[in-house]
Formats: sequence, C-alpha cells, structure tokens
Amino acid sequence: MLELLWFVPTIPFLSFLILVFLGAKMSKKAAAIVGVGFVGISAVIAVAIGIQFMVSPPEGDAFTQTLWTWIGVGAFQPAFSFHLDSLSLLMTLVVTVVGFLIHLYSVEYMADDESYARFFAYMNLFITMMLMLVLGSNLLLLYLGWEGVGLCSYLLIGYWYKDPVNGYAARKAFVVTRIGDTAMAIGLFLLFTQLGTLNIQELLGKASLQWTTGSGYAVAAAALLLGGAVGKSAQLPLQTWLPDAMAGPTPVSALIHAATMVTAGVYLIARTNVIFTLAPAVQLAVAIVGVATLLIAGFSALVQRDIKRVLAYSTISQIGYMFLGLGVGAYSAAMFHFMTHAFFKALLFLAAGAVILAQHHKQDMFEMGGLKDKLPTTFWTFLAGSAALAAVPLISSGFYSKDAILWYSLTSKSGSAWLWLGGVLGAFITGLYTFRMVFLTFYGESKTEVEHKPGLSIKIPLVVLGVLAIIGGFVEMPHSMGHFAPLGHFLHTTLPEVHVFHKSIGTEVLFQLIAAVLALSGIYLAYLFYHKEPRLAHKVAQYPGAPKLRRFLFSGWRFDWLYDKVFIQPLLWFTRVNKQDAVDYIYQGIAYTSQGFNMLFRQTQTGKVRFYAAGIAVGAVVTIAIVVFL
Repeated sequence: MLELLWFVPTIPFLSFLILVFLGAKMSKKAAAIVGVGFVGISAVIAVAIGIQFMVSPPEGDAFTQTLWTWIGVGAFQPAFSFHLDSLSLLMTLVVTVVGFLIHLYSVEYMADDESYARFFAYMNLFITMMLMLVLGSNLLLLYLGWEGVGLCSYLLIGYWYKDPVNGYAARKAFVVTRIGDTAMAIGLFLLFTQLGTLNIQELLGKASLQWTTGSGYAVAAAALLLGGAVGKSAQLPLQTWLPDAMAGPTPVSALIHAATMVTAGVYLIARTNVIFTLAPAVQLAVAIVGVATLLIAGFSALVQRDIKRVLAYSTISQIGYMFLGLGVGAYSAAMFHFMTHAFFKALLFLAAGAVILAQHHKQDMFEMGGLKDKLPTTFWTFLAGSAALAAVPLISSGFYSKDAILWYSLTSKSGSAWLWLGGVLGAFITGLYTFRMVFLTFYGESKTEVEHKPGLSIKIPLVVLGVLAIIGGFVEMPHSMGHFAPLGHFLHTTLPEVHVFHKSIGTEVLFQLIAAVLALSGIYLAYLFYHKEPRLAHKVAQYPGAPKLRRFLFSGWRFDWLYDKVFIQPLLWFTRVNKQDAVDYIYQGIAYTSQGFNMLFRQTQTGKVRFYAAGIAVGAVVTIAIVVFL
C-alpha cells in the first residue's frame, strides 16, 4: 500500500488538468464529480496508507519513494521523491480528509457560481501543491509546493476578480508572502552551499555534525527559514495579508486557514527542527513572535464586525500558539494543535458560510441574530467549533492541544513565565471574541430573514467536523488525566521530545485550572456584554478614548498604515524622483541615435530617379578615386 503514495498528490493534479482543459464543456454535476470525487479518492488512499503505516511501520519509521531524478547538475541530483514519516503522514491526512470535506461543502455553496469548473480546478491544484510541500523529500520539491500554494492563494483569493477589492486582496497576499519566500529562498542557497545537499534528512544530519550550537551559519539559516514561515503563516510582521484574504469564497477561506497555506510555516519549522535547535536565539524568537502575534490578533478580533474577519484574526492567533509551541521545543504539542485547529477552524468557516448564505450574503454580525432555532444544525456545529477554539475545559479538542502548549511554555527548558502569561492572556481573549461572535450571530433578535437553509452537502461536513472538534483532543491527554498520548508517541518517531523541568501533577492541575478559569471568564464576559446586558458593551464603547482604541484595533494595529508610510510611499517617491535616471538616458540616447540614422537613410529612398542617378555617379567617382590614388 505504501507504494501508492505517489497517487495521493497525483490524483488531485489529474482532476485539475481535466477541469482546466475540459471544464468549459462539462456540466456542473460532472465538474463536481471530478472536483470532489478525485480528492475523495486521494483521501481514501491516504487513510489506507496511514493505517498500514501505523499498524506495520516501515524500517526506520519512514518510507521514501523516488520517482525520478528531477535535476542533475554535477553532484547536485535532487530527486522528485516523497518522504513519509509520522509528521508528513499527519499533515497528509489532514490536508486530504479536511480538504475533501471542504470540497463536498463547496458543491452546494458554489452552486450558483458561473465558473464552477474553474473553482474546483484551483481548489484541486491547491491540494496538490500542499501535498507536494508536506511530502517532498528535499527542500527543492518542498519549495515547489511552497510557491505553488502561494500561486493558488492568489488565484482563489481573487477568484471573484471582477470586484477590484478582491483583486487587491489577492495581490496583497501574493506580494506580502513573497517577502518571506525570498528569505526562504536565500536560506536554501545558504544551506546548499554550506552542507552540499537539499535532501532534508541528509541536510539535518550534516547540520548536526558540522555546526555547533549557536553557529553563525545555523543562526542565519534558521532566521531565513523563519522569515519564510512568518510570511506563509501570517505571523508578525507579515500578518497583514490574511484578514484581507477573506475576499475569496468561504470554502477558500476554510482551506487556506485550516488545512493548507497558513500551516505551511508551522510544518517548515517542525520539519527543520534540528536547525532551529542549533540556533537557540532564533528558536526563542519563534516563541516570542508566536506570543506577540496571538495577542495582537486576539485584540483585533475583539472589535471586528465581519464574521469571517473575526475567524481570520483567530487563525493568526492560533497559529501564534503553534509558533509558541515550536519555539519552546514542544514540536509534537504544536502539531497536535495544528490537527485540532484544522478540525474546528474548517468547521467554523464552513458554518459561517452557511450563515452567510442564509443571511443574503451579509457578513456583518450586527445585522444577524436569532439564528439559533432557524439553523439548528449550523448552530450546534458552530457551537462545537467555538468551544474548541475557546478551549472549553474537558469537552473540546482545543482545550487539550492548547493546554499542552501552555504547559510546555512554562515547564520546558526553553520556556518562561512571560511566555506562559502571554499564552493564558490570549486564552482569555479568545474566549471573549469567540463567544461574542456566537451571541451576536445566533442569539437576540432576528434582523434578517433566512434566505437559504443548508442541504446535505453542507450539513455532512459540518457534522463530521463538529464531532472531530469535540473528540479530536482525546488522542493526547495530559499527565494529570492519565497521559494517554498515542499521537505524541507516534510523532516522536520523527520529532524530538520536549525537555522539561519536572513538575508535580498538582502543579499541572493548578495551571490547567488557571487557564480554564480565564477561558471561561472570557466566555462569561461575552455572555454578559453581548447577550444578557448589551447596554454594558455600548456603555464601555462610550468611554473617553474607546472609539480611537477601537479604530486602532479594528485596523489591525494600523500595520497597513505603518507599512504604507515606511515602505510604500518612500518607494513611490523615489521612483518619481528617479524616473529619468542615468540608465534611462543611455537607452534614450540609443533610441534617439536610431531615429537619427532612420531619418538619414530614409532620404536615400525618395523614389526620385535623378537622385538615384546622381548617387550612382558620385559613388562611381569616389570608387575610381580610391582605386587611382590609394
């Protein structure tokens, strides 16, 4: 079964080709069968491979499948090959299974779209590129998938390209992530020139042998890889593209936020963990970036009106938790949160899409309300996802994955009380903005009539993801609850275990209670301000300075304004000043010289015979003179 690994990315790519070349002639039903069915087949194969891998692990707990040598230049022989281990298997299962559910949901959500086949073609290419990224055995193939998901994000965010706003959002995502991609590309050059290979396993082995801890090369390589990661995963300082990416259709938002693009940076750091371990300063920077991002994004989510933008900022914040886990060396905890986040974030986006369809495509939560009984399936599944996002204790997957990160941020040898404090403050904020969204959308007075009730192709993904959002956390229980941790044991065949200062079970329970109380306090405040006593929220909004603070947070801490003033406007000014620079004069001189010769030679083609005869005579005299006198 492992030999079928190459089918997993190939089948979605085949459906992409079919839809690109034949989609215009296909009916919507046929396009949906190809678009959804092929991803479903890929998911089935991935699950079957995963079962065999776990039941009967290959030698060395890894399987590599080489298809051909991609580029052969001297000693540089990167192969087009796939590497399957516990880390890439987890990523593959999430990408294919969650991706299939999002595709199934899209059948109904995009039913009225005029470019049905084009939508599924882009989505399937997105799945293909993400699978290339996570399965690539070398950094060159990984980089192909890395750039591929960037291209697909541009195509899908700007899918409704007739609206200029959507085109701007797509360009912004493409340009901002290119900054990180450039850093990553430089990092790959550095790694190859110093270690002589881009094969990931060989590269990590050579790095640990040739570089000492704190080595300049290790620090530079880790910093450049971190630059790539913060771009793709929308972390500080390159987080500004993600909220605007909500311009794309809701299934696109779900795919980008839950299963594909924004998790690529998390995967990159986890996959190259040896390099980050050799660069402790950069690894600490990963944790600091994570904490700062989760707090900044959480505060911004508190004041958003658009339901999808709340979820967008929550994604930035939750990826921040993953970076926090990676930064303190808790790689398996970060990947655990990646998995649970994929379940509940895909669920929340898809449920939000069902709400948007029902509300005449309105996305402003303050124009919603009263949907609890009108859309019961959507409500209960959205509530399950919200509970997981807010880390409701004991009953939600998000509680277990977030608790693991918070615990290790305090007890690991790379952790600190400050990192833990930032994480628990973020848990409080998350509970507040998450249930603010729940109460505004589903409770109170109904402000807009329900236009569309979801059918089976929407309900099935919501229910499946709702179940996973609840039970998905039980695969990794903390020490205080028996330490049933099959996921952690599985991932530790690839990822290093976290080094911790041992604490008592009582200490762990105490800190779990603190985190749980803060999360529940945030939920209670949301209930108080946005359901029981809405006048309190209005009263707080009238405090001196509150409107300015709200505008500041609403704009994402004005990072777009800052970048416009610091980078964009100075660059535009320089281009205006430098419009006629010396280089331009060189080419203008060439152009003017060409025009002069053209005017001169044009005079020889007047069509007047007497001038031609005179020219022949002059030419003959000159020729005879040369012969006679020279």
